[in-house]
Amino acid sequence: MAMAALRREGRRFATPLLSSPIRSSIISHSHEEVANGVRSISTQVVRNRMKSVKNIQKITKAMKMVAASKLRAIQTRTENSRGLWQPFTALLGDAPSVDVKKSVIVTISSDKGLCGGINSTSVKISRVLHKLSSGPEKETKYVILGEKAKAQLLRDSKQDISLSITELQKNPLNYTQNVEFDALKIVFNKFHSVVQFMPTVSTVLSPEIMERESEAGGKLGELDSYEIEGAETKGEVLQNLAEFQFSCILFNGVLENACSEQGARMSAMDSSSRNAGDMLDRLTLTYNRTRQASITTELIEIISGASALEG
Repeated sequence: MAMAALRREGRRFATPLLSSPIRSSIISHSHEEVANGVRSISTQVVRNRMKSVKNIQKITKAMKMVAASKLRAIQTRTENSRGLWQPFTALLGDAPSVDVKKSVIVTISSDKGLCGGINSTSVKISRVLHKLSSGPEKETKYVILGEKAKAQLLRDSKQDISLSITELQKNPLNYTQNVEFDALKIVFNKFHSVVQFMPTVSTVLSPEIMERESEAGGKLGELDSYEIEGAETKGEVLQNLAEFQFSCILFNGVLENACSEQGARMSAMDSSSRNAGDMLDRLTLTYNRTRQASITTELIEIISGASALEG
């Protein structure tokens, strides 16, 4: 088809080199071929485009159903995990503005795309936190969970990435992946509904910084009002609390982000299916108009030929 069009264009540009009688006949003949070719090519192109849009619509509808089934399963686990970190927030509070020398930003994202802008939002917030935490005597590093955030942060912050983990289903987190920090800031998307998620930052302090803040007063200063049973000292209790708080908040953050991912993918696939339906309606209208114009032209040619024979 492309070669035929190229040959027609070559004949069209070569006609001025011929003599006038031959040139006029070839021009009229080539115009008829181009006109017929355009009519047949246009309907065929539209038909192929309609077929492609129908296939895409089937894929997006199937992906929406898969995301909806995964969302129901993950949503139950997410709601159950919220009872783990909420007591820590009530007891220890959240200190995002604490002044520390060594900060680690944990950016939680997805491994797959087609889920709206949840990954870009997490990366933007992580970059803002990195700028706010940086300084002449301060060190700020990234820990990335998920392929999408890794691909974006590698462009401009490759030297600041200390750890990157992908495919959490196959590579679960454990304490062997050690990263030293004074303050750990976990960035994730908190799930509210299928069409709404809230970018969230949770801060986890190291036991040393937690003890320093408790001595300075504030929310952590209320720990002295609790009675410690057993032979454990205050430092040992803070060590256990910090480790358990880190595990609970990170576990909940991963589930919240996975739930937001499936909700965003479900919403995105629903929008894609509706857009494919609208495009299919427009292509159907274009195809019918083109086909009707071709039929009308052929009828006019037949009637004109018949009239000429009768005359």
